[in-house]
Amino acid sequence: MSVPSTDTVERARASFESHLERNRYPGRGLVVGRAAAGDAWLFVYFIMGRSEQSRNRRFVADDGSLRTEPVDPGLVDDPSLIIYEAMLELPSLFLVSNGDQTRTLFETLKAGGSFDDALSTREREPDAPNYTPRISAMLDLRGSEPELSLSILKANPADPARTDRTSFHPAAPPDGFGVALTTYRGDGSPLPSFEGDPLLLPCPGSAEELLDHYWDALDADNRIAIAVKRIPSDGGQSSLLVRNRYGGAFSG
Repeated sequence: MSVPSTDTVERARASFESHLERNRYPGRGLVVGRAAAGDAWLFVYFIMGRSEQSRNRRFVADDGSLRTEPVDPGLVDDPSLIIYEAMLELPSLFLVSNGDQTRTLFETLKAGGSFDDALSTREREPDAPNYTPRISAMLDLRGSEPELSLSILKANPADPARTDRTSFHPAAPPDGFGVALTTYRGDGSPLPSFEGDPLLLPCPGSAEELLDHYWDALDADNRIAIAVKRIPSDGGQSSLLVRNRYGGAFSG
């Protein structure tokens, strides 16, 4: 197990504090990281909400997949942007995203296409004036070395009818750290989209401890649900932990 530099530790801590602990509304967020013990990969995915529609959700885990569902189906007005599969798997390929592009990625990769191929067919979300970014990530354990891919699809600042597509292919983070994207930089009207490179964030402890660490950091008024997926380093059977603001906690 490699020992991270002091600069790495401090940078991750500072990003965690500024972007999560002191940030009222980072929106939806995903992290692809490595367990501190070096024996597994970890996905973190969380959702937040300000409106009644956004808060009327919970996570459901089922055999390695994660999806959202309404807490009260009678309150759902438009399910298109709030009900979706957030995590899906193919053999040694693990996907997470903040929308139904998870299914686009799954089907494209299953047919032999690439991560970027799949997302070239998608746009930022059509929820003007926020134009919420679509954030996605893939962990590929098929080769001799793990490969990470992250993407953000954002409204073009000059013409929000168009989409700017940015992909990142970072090196694997050190044990106990992860790379992350969120939809927003913070609260506002309209909400300001995430900017810059993926964040370096800490991934301390076990999957259970990691879930607590991130849940406790999120704003208590706006946090809705969080999930942590543990993936053995060899790409074997994954496991999921879920905590919901409404609907309890469970594993799957």
